[in-house]
Parts: sequence; C-alpha cells; structure tokens
Amino acid sequence: MRVPALRLTCLVLLTVAGTVLAACGVDPRSDASGDHTTSRAAPDGMTLRVEQVAEGLEHPWDVGFLPDGALLVTERPGRLVLVDDAGAHGVEADLSSVHAEGEGGLMGLVVHPDFASSRLFTTCQTHQRDGRAVDVRLVTWRLAEDRRSAAHVRNLVTGLPVNDSGRHSGCRPTLAADGSLLVGTGDAANDPSIPQNRASLGGKVLRVDLHTGRGVPGNPFASSRDADERRVYTYGHRNVQGVAVRPGTGVVYTTEHGPTGFDEVNRIRPGRNYGWDPSRGGSNTEDYDEDVPMTDLQRFPDAVPPLWTSGESSTEAPSGAAFVSGPQWGRLNGALAVVALRGQKMLLFVLDDAGEQVREVVLPQEFDERFGRLRGVRSAPDGAVYVTTSDGEDDAVLRVTPQRP
Repeated sequence: MRVPALRLTCLVLLTVAGTVLAACGVDPRSDASGDHTTSRAAPDGMTLRVEQVAEGLEHPWDVGFLPDGALLVTERPGRLVLVDDAGAHGVEADLSSVHAEGEGGLMGLVVHPDFASSRLFTTCQTHQRDGRAVDVRLVTWRLAEDRRSAAHVRNLVTGLPVNDSGRHSGCRPTLAADGSLLVGTGDAANDPSIPQNRASLGGKVLRVDLHTGRGVPGNPFASSRDADERRVYTYGHRNVQGVAVRPGTGVVYTTEHGPTGFDEVNRIRPGRNYGWDPSRGGSNTEDYDEDVPMTDLQRFPDAVPPLWTSGESSTEAPSGAAFVSGPQWGRLNGALAVVALRGQKMLLFVLDDAGEQVREVVLPQEFDERFGRLRGVRSAPDGAVYVTTSDGEDDAVLRVTPQRP
C-alpha cells in the first residue's frame, strides 16, 4: 500500500475581499433557471490559509477526527489511512469485500462520540460477494490501540440498493445533534421506484441508532411495520452527497446531485418528500427516466423545494457539506461550506438566522478549479475546515483556517 506523505506547508493566503473572493448573492425564491443577482463580499481583511496535510492519496472520500487530533481518512478504492504528526500510514482492515467500481467503494466515515473509550468508527461502503455487487452498507469498526489496524465489529445497516457500476452510491453519514446517525443515500440509478418507495433505503436521508442501526424512536415513520421505513427521515432524493447539521439548532442540510444541472442544497424537514421520481408516478416501471424534474412540484405539490439550486445552465456536482463554526471566521461564522466535484470549487452559503433562506454565496477564487475535483469537507473541533480532493492521482487532504489582521 502506498503511504501518503505528510506535508505541512502553507500553499496560499487568500483575501476575503473584493478582488480575491467573488461573492454571488442568491435569491432563495429564484426559479429553476438558476439566474441570480450578484453582489460582493464585504471586505473585512480576513485571509484564508490553506495547508496540505496529506498527499499521494487516491480519491480520499471522507475525514474523521480522533480525540488527539489525528485524522482518519477513507479512500474510495477500499483503504483506510491515518494522518498524524508523525506522518501518514495505512490502517490494515479487511476491506476485501468493498465493491470499488465507479462512484462506489469505501465512502463516508463517522468517528463515534465515545471513541476515546470505545475506539469505534463507522464507514459507508459498497459491498460485493464473489465479484457481484450486493448492497451499500454501514459497517462499524474498532481501531487498534496502536492505530495500525481496525477490526470489524458489526454490519450496522445493510440492504441499501447498489448499482453494479457504482452509480449513485451515496453515501454520507453524519452525527445528528442528539447522537443518532444521519445517512444520505443514493438511489442506485436502476429501479426507478426506489426514491419514492419508503420501504427502500435508497434515495433517502436515514436516521438510525448509532449502536444498533435501527430506526430511531421519533422518526417520521416509526410506527411502520417495515424496519427500513422506520429508518427513513426524508425521501424522494436522487444522490445525497453531503449532510451537515447547523450548530446550535440541530437542523439538517444536504447537498444533492441533479441529473444535468439542478444540483441542490436542501433544508431537511422530517417525513417530507423531496420530489425526485424517475418512475413518473409509477407509470414507468423499468427505465430509470432522468428526464423528470429534480423536484417535481406538479406531481408532488407538497414536495420540499430546494433551498438553493444551480439551475439548468450550471452543473456543480456538490459533494461534502459542513458548517463553518467559530468566532475566528468573522462574518462567515455559521456559513454552510459545500465543495463541488465538477465545479471544482468551494461554495460558502450564508444563511439567514432562521436557516430558511440563502442570503449570499461566497466563492473563494483560490478553490475555483485550483485543486481539481473536491469531494469531502468537514469542520474540525478546533474550527478548521478539512477538504479532500478527488482527481484520482496524488489527491490531498487540505486544512483551511481563517487568518485575521
């Protein structure tokens, strides 16, 4: 296994001001055209410092933070890497069953809140048996004391739909404010009924117990006889790639890939339908029809419109999402950071106090096509933001911190 090098060199300082940060004001009431008015960020002298903390990776998908400051990183081909002050090294684990194909593989990661005593973390991964894709599943692991290996503890949730090609695999786990596990899933892009079928785990946001994998009491469909429906928090999604919880409120936001354009940021409302239906109301039972609205408000008048959409003319392929948190971020404190694969940029969504509208979208030009495709973004306990690149060759983990004059 390749061992990525650790590098702590400052790559760039960028000014949060007129010529270096572009800011685009977004009208949250705008239609699907994606046409928005523009404005400029208020200059306050802040700079962002971007450090490369690991390199030589291959499609790093997610980052988890250990209590001592070390990082645990998943690589999509089916590898775990630990990064600390001494460098970076592979973590041995039996990942031979990972179906690393296309968009699938070893994906999202969550470090358990009690890691200091339990040493547990959970990954989301595609699974194969005898070379055949079986499902997407959540798996819980225990990291050894020497951090050189991890042992399988349990299959937490199984049966998420999978495509042999890996298409629309999801899959982002994030801790909810109450300690339950939120999971954004993909619809697998094969059976068109999956997003609207609440008995399927695909095309959903799930909310499950972190220790048992069961649906959490209080979930919208907790009284259902179907164990999978009891896990469903929201449905009617296409391919959820980012899940973030707003500090101080517990409100959940997701990012989602549209078919061509119409990428979305959504505010999650428990039990609600988000309107993706390639089955066209059940009339199309065989073909996965992508020529349907991302949020079909005609077929589903009660579906939740997106908080933000890229519109018809722009495809960003938004992936990870995390809230920027801490007074050191100045006026950007509380912004939702979203990174984009195709767009190769970071977007900072400044929300109103209620979290119901996007006031502004700040685009740091330093990230605009400079680091290539961006997959993951997580906010560290110290307020730094970690970003992973996803070009497939010499990918990196980046640490982003604000610098004030």
